[in-house]
Amino acid sequence: MSKRGRMALAVIVVLFVLSLLSPILPLRDPYRIDLDAIRRPPSLEHPFGTDNKGRDVFARVIHGGKISIGVAVVAAFVSAFIGFTVGLVSGYYGGVLDSVAMTVVDFFLSFPSLLLAIAISVVLPPGIYTVMIAIAAVGWTSFARLIRGHVLTIKDMPFVEAARAVGCSDLRILLLHIAPLCMPLALVMTGIKLGGFILTEATLSFLGLGAQPPTPTWGYMVSANRAYILSAPWMVLYPGLAISITAFCFNMLGEALRERHEFKTEGSLLNK
Repeated sequence: MSKRGRMALAVIVVLFVLSLLSPILPLRDPYRIDLDAIRRPPSLEHPFGTDNKGRDVFARVIHGGKISIGVAVVAAFVSAFIGFTVGLVSGYYGGVLDSVAMTVVDFFLSFPSLLLAIAISVVLPPGIYTVMIAIAAVGWTSFARLIRGHVLTIKDMPFVEAARAVGCSDLRILLLHIAPLCMPLALVMTGIKLGGFILTEATLSFLGLGAQPPTPTWGYMVSANRAYILSAPWMVLYPGLAISITAFCFNMLGEALRERHEFKTEGSLLNK
């Protein structure tokens, strides 16, 4: 992996570990309201300042990362699993099954992904699981199309024909011969999509469709404090920076993975 990729991975790991360990770290209570410390600027006592209820912004950013990053990661792996399975099966068997699967994929891809995620989140009750479902529902199609295309290029190769000739079942061929060759591509796609999933989660939380208050998430913190962007910019700046840095690092990690595995011909698909 390139130096940029290692740096991006290190930043992501640090953010994730801090967020994961936030309940046991010596941080201020992110839910504690202090009316005597409303909208205080950054200081030694409050490194990121306080919000309009006197809550410590630094503690809320750290705690919020557990939800913002966690939701995006879980949704990414659910999307990858669904898309990988659909792409693997439809690409291998072809025929009517492939036509039906790709019709469904084309139907989902005909809608702007963010608008479709918002529509799904509006229909379901707001919350963390709703955001996961919405992101996974719009994210699996890219995996399915990419994996299907890769399967089509390798399913008629000599080693697959040899496996059929010695009596291997379709399931064995899919799981032991074809799937391992598709795994690196799925991993690269996951790394690239994670940056977009972070932004989608932040957008849904900004619109009030994600975790409900007082639970801190980066998108909700930006939304709740946007009225104070001129008088107390730190309330919006730091959660906004957390979103930007995390999404940027995930994008860098995805690019580093793509360069490592040299997926040049699929480059245009990986960015969709």
